[in-house]
Amino acid sequence: MANSEEREKPKLKLYSYWMSSCAWRVRIALNLKGLDYEYKTVNLLKGDHFSDEFQKLNPLGYVPVLVDEDIVTADSFAIIMYLEEKYPQHSLLPQNLQKRAINYQAANIVASNIQPFQNLAVAKYIEEKLGSDERLSWVQHHIKKGFAALEKLLAEHTGKYATGDEVALADLFLAPQIAGAVKRFNINMAEFPLLEKLNGAYSELPAFQSAEPGKQPDAPDNTKS
Repeated sequence: MANSEEREKPKLKLYSYWMSSCAWRVRIALNLKGLDYEYKTVNLLKGDHFSDEFQKLNPLGYVPVLVDEDIVTADSFAIIMYLEEKYPQHSLLPQNLQKRAINYQAANIVASNIQPFQNLAVAKYIEEKLGSDERLSWVQHHIKKGFAALEKLLAEHTGKYATGDEVALADLFLAPQIAGAVKRFNINMAEFPLLEKLNGAYSELPAFQSAEPGKQPDAPDNTKS
């Protein structure tokens, strides 16, 4: 009977879009912690995020959203911190307070000072007002500014990964951002050798590999890997 009850227990549900770097971060966290979840597709190009159903989960209309039984959490940083507190296995926060602070800073550089400027709605607005060339220049400027700051911030703290030899919070934010910068926005990572080295390390980790956009159920067939 206990096994039957366990099977019937609601799984985590992740509302995600394959290309979203924010959802990508959460997928990595779930993988690292060994948590099964139901993937709920929110097609941003079709406007699923404007539906009444999704707006009830997140009035801002952004992915990701995590539903854990009766607890609904939106925003990748909030979701990852929630997972860290409820599911402490494979901790993403170093015990060392300085390293923990560096992780918070690095994650926030990505979440607050890079990703919002390449957000689909913002990039579309820039393109409509100024043209596609200006849109790309706009995004590249903010990525390079953020990457330069990250190179300086992490210079004295990196090991195999961003803040040592164990994967931590910062890595979950860096991996999708670096991959997107290269594949979508033509950033030359030779300008950022520390981040380029980290990107190579991430590519070898199964938890990171299975979280990649092309591995998601809603990825177009021509992108699946």
